[in-house]
Amino acid sequence: MSTQLNGYLNMELLRFTTAGSVDDGKSTLIGRLLYDSKSIFEDQLQAVKEASERLGGDEVNLALLTDGLRAEREQGITIDVAYRYFATPNRKFIIADTPGHIEYTRNMVTGASTADVAIILIDARNGIVEQTRRHAYIASLLQLPHVILAINKMDLVDFSEEVYTTIRTEFESIAAQLRLGTTYFLPISARDGDNVVDASTRTPWYTGPTLLQLLETIPVHNSLDDLPARFPVQYIIRPHRSEFHDYRGYAGRVAGGCFKVGDAVTILPSRTRSVITAIDAGTVSLQEAATPQSVTLRLAHNVDISRGDMIVRTDDTPPTLSAQVTLMVCWLNHQPLRTGGRYIVRHTSDETVAIIQKVHYKIDIQTLGQLSGEVRVDMNDIACIRIKTLRPLKFDSYSTNRISGSLVLIDENTFETVGAGMIVTDLEDENFSI
Repeated sequence: MSTQLNGYLNMELLRFTTAGSVDDGKSTLIGRLLYDSKSIFEDQLQAVKEASERLGGDEVNLALLTDGLRAEREQGITIDVAYRYFATPNRKFIIADTPGHIEYTRNMVTGASTADVAIILIDARNGIVEQTRRHAYIASLLQLPHVILAINKMDLVDFSEEVYTTIRTEFESIAAQLRLGTTYFLPISARDGDNVVDASTRTPWYTGPTLLQLLETIPVHNSLDDLPARFPVQYIIRPHRSEFHDYRGYAGRVAGGCFKVGDAVTILPSRTRSVITAIDAGTVSLQEAATPQSVTLRLAHNVDISRGDMIVRTDDTPPTLSAQVTLMVCWLNHQPLRTGGRYIVRHTSDETVAIIQKVHYKIDIQTLGQLSGEVRVDMNDIACIRIKTLRPLKFDSYSTNRISGSLVLIDENTFETVGAGMIVTDLEDENFSI
């Protein structure tokens, strides 16, 4: 393997998502970022030029680099989550460009669920709107460590420092109320490239980094290895071949911490104990496996383990084992949430049925306060609910572990995903209760 390729493979990876209202310039920003950082090929640029001409544009529409669906190109909007990959000499990036329409808010939840950074765009002419608050709240729920507020279309307000300062001050108040992660502010023009890759001469009053400089230097904390070890079992491996006559392995993906050969482990929910005798990754034997490796664990005892069970290290803090689960839910379906309704729950590799017992409160997106009592939870609403599952789940709080602390709710009849939930182990958890 060449030194150059080896260096690329070992480069740090940053995942970030874009969010904002319709026509705030998310796709244009990503297109400009790719174009100015020389991260697109000539044939891609030529295709975008031809598409721009067909659509009657006077100049190259860089938004078309991410708006890949024909329906999106025709309407000039983003419908689906568009993923793009690029790299600079300093870091690799995965971008999730999410829709701005309110009916596609669920896509923002999808795109941001694995991100390290959220870039929330604001049209400098319109300032902070309802979707800004909704996306900021989702970023808070998903506990993204970094939020960049990109105040776009500064060219349409004559690069006014007063406009920038007014928007920044208002959002700082929202960020404090939501306890957002580290928040950065940028005045940009995605169309013209001001402060995207290169510093703008039209904002002499702004002395901070450009967007690319910020993305290259924001610290990435991959702290899942330091968490209590979690291994949701996906599949039991028993090969029907003579050379593997006595082989019994438990396949899955490490969802927190790490496991080593010789570790004493406990299997939940049975609480049976054993010891790891081997860790296999394909045909390779490992001494340890860390998050998020997919491996097969072999144990000293032939214990009864099924898909959905969880293997944890015996000396770690155990997950909560309970059929009563409180969670913050982003409702994703046109049909409202039904208190008393039955839904399928998918949590790590486990699946069971749950009844929604209670809605504690719903978030008022305008004020970011709580609406309690008899509230109706519709599509794109965010609410705190309690569910009771048919079988106990093995879970952590979302604030502790994103993987074991999240679940989805599925309609029993249509099999549509109707809710994305972040588990709260304490209603007074300051990261969720506003």
